[in-house]
Amino acid sequence: MPGVEGFMYPNEISLYWSVLIVLYPFITGLVAGAFILASLERVFRVEAVRPTYRLALLTALAFLLVAPLPLQLHLGHPERSLEMYMTPHRTSAMAMFGFVYLWYLMAVLTVEIWLDYRADIVALSNSTTGWRRWLYRILTLGSQNVSERALHIDERVGWLITLIGIPSAFLLHGYVGFIFGSIKANPWWSSPLMPVVFIFSAMVSGIAAVMLLYMVLMRLRRQPIDMSCVDTIAQYLLYIFIIDFSLEMLDLIHRIYEADESFRSLDFMVHTRLWLSQVVLQICIGTLTPILLLFLVQVTKLSVPVRKRIYVVSGSLALIGIFAMRWNVVIGGQLFSKSFLGYTTYKMALATREGLLVSIALTILPLVILWVLVKLLPPWPEKRHAPLPAALAAD
Repeated sequence: MPGVEGFMYPNEISLYWSVLIVLYPFITGLVAGAFILASLERVFRVEAVRPTYRLALLTALAFLLVAPLPLQLHLGHPERSLEMYMTPHRTSAMAMFGFVYLWYLMAVLTVEIWLDYRADIVALSNSTTGWRRWLYRILTLGSQNVSERALHIDERVGWLITLIGIPSAFLLHGYVGFIFGSIKANPWWSSPLMPVVFIFSAMVSGIAAVMLLYMVLMRLRRQPIDMSCVDTIAQYLLYIFIIDFSLEMLDLIHRIYEADESFRSLDFMVHTRLWLSQVVLQICIGTLTPILLLFLVQVTKLSVPVRKRIYVVSGSLALIGIFAMRWNVVIGGQLFSKSFLGYTTYKMALATREGLLVSIALTILPLVILWVLVKLLPPWPEKRHAPLPAALAAD
């Protein structure tokens, strides 16, 4: 058969998890990473990243709204996903995703955004006209109180929600790595480090995405970029990137040292079918290159234009590397037979339900949603509306 080498079991010739299953952990990783960046300002009081706080929250919300769509498109009968809510199965990590997703969306991220924007929403509901006025009035949820005491309560509750949201973000994306790491029948996936690697790689992708979005949006708005903010974000990106790469190398060294019966097959995979996507794209281009560029900024005094270009290149390469990592995990784990004697290939379709065009559309859709959110809830400091006058607030 074309694309198949050696002995393959019949049910292993075709890959059941396609590029959509690659896209799903990539999108959820962006959500978790963006929220962690926002928590740096709210919980850990890193004031330098304040200009990206609201943008990070809106970015997390935009990508979170799209996160289930790759799974829904992958399912033959997506309406059956409602069964996980009506007949919950507490021992299934896949079934529990629905509850983790709803908890993070409804109880954490949406509540935190509403609390942070509540004073702005009240002001907009009284200053805008037409359909916007009605929309903002609905978003106030009937609460027009923007007194100093009320805003202080919003701040304290928002801090608590963010504190709860940090482990929730880890749970949202860590469980994806838990699913792969707990599949004992597949030596490519089975590793206790898999959830931890997924969490740190999610932080890398989310922080890199927000940094790029902030720089691009500032350029489009013809506003100066806060270099102190970007420098701080790049510094944290470097630290987390080093930890993520160290964990991946630790997992690789452990596999080499253990050298069980699957090692020869996995080694062949790395040197043939995954050489380009893993060694070249993920490790060399998507990991080592951005780490070296970010490290260069830390140890040398470079001009602002040079640092901007390095941050754009590093952030872009980091996103490419993390996507390649997701590809190598999901697709790579299905390219070899359980017999360790055969190998298959994956051919991505173009315009099918799980093809390239659909994947591109799902990648662009969160950016469209983010554009709408930014228009409705501007994250920029100069766009924030001051609280209402005391007389109106008292009413």
